[in-house]
Amino acid sequence: MALPTVHEVDLFRCFCPVFFHIQMLWELVLLGEPLVVMAPSPSESSETVLALVSCISPLKYCSDFRPYFTIHDSEFKEYTTRTQAPPSVILGVTNPFFAKTLQHWPHIIRIGDIKLPGDVPKQVKVKKLKNLKTLDSKPGVYTSYKPYLNKDEEIVKQLQKGVQQKRPTEAQSVILRRYFLELTESFIIPLERYVASLMPLQKCISPWKSPPQLRHFSQDEFMKTLEKAGPQLTSGLKGDWIGLYRHFLKSPNFDGWFRSRQKEMTQKLEALHLEALCNENLVFWSQKHTEVEAVDLVLKLKNKLLQADREHLPVKTDTLKKLQAHIHDIILALPDDLQDILLKTGTT
Repeated sequence: MALPTVHEVDLFRCFCPVFFHIQMLWELVLLGEPLVVMAPSPSESSETVLALVSCISPLKYCSDFRPYFTIHDSEFKEYTTRTQAPPSVILGVTNPFFAKTLQHWPHIIRIGDIKLPGDVPKQVKVKKLKNLKTLDSKPGVYTSYKPYLNKDEEIVKQLQKGVQQKRPTEAQSVILRRYFLELTESFIIPLERYVASLMPLQKCISPWKSPPQLRHFSQDEFMKTLEKAGPQLTSGLKGDWIGLYRHFLKSPNFDGWFRSRQKEMTQKLEALHLEALCNENLVFWSQKHTEVEAVDLVLKLKNKLLQADREHLPVKTDTLKKLQAHIHDIILALPDDLQDILLKTGTT
């Protein structure tokens, strides 16, 4: 897995100025919504952007994110234009000029100097975007977004209690990271379970036919599974989970996640097909068929080996060796002139 950074950011320190809204921020990142982080320094904007990207782990954030975006970046005009909707990207900025040029963005997080809190942070309401006109706007979240899920008061109380008891910020970050992890897993498990059901049964895999295709992802079919096998099995949070899923299925994060799962399952099917071929008596088959068919089989098997190596298919080394032995035995059963040609066309 490609990590956005080898440096694990201090989640609690980054989210402390807006931690009453961490669940809403999780939703915005999950859905790939356009987000701007306005911070006093490059390090604070960068750390906050990386904290946002990491909050949906183990789900990979598939849109673009710029921990420190400036007026000199090549996309400056594209991101500040009002003639089109802002793209799915998280920007970290420090220049006060952006308070005006990015005012049309739907979700803006304004943070002050990140300090370790000595007392309990005060409840800060979500602010309207129209209030972000002055350069001295107060820290907070400026958006008209209404979260799909009901607010989890427990995590807020747990973190507030930690501040009162002077719990180390590292411990607070561990609590917050675990909270985000459990929330993301509760959300993604029903999708994982449904996508696994799109995989053809192993008995459908025949060595003499191409590997079967995955079943098509049906949004309606998936939504029906949520009634009995939804996030309520692992999360006590109430709210419009169905609405959240519908929105997520249109997002770049779903597209990236599903493509990755599709690739994994397709490779698994190819690997199972290779194993099915290895378990056949291929030499006996070739002897019952014409030389042309035997040569065609050898070439196809060689291509299978090349594909396994090129695509790093999840195939055991013993399976590959067995297939190489099959190829060698089939070639040796052919006339000498064909043997010479086939032995020269690649490794057996």
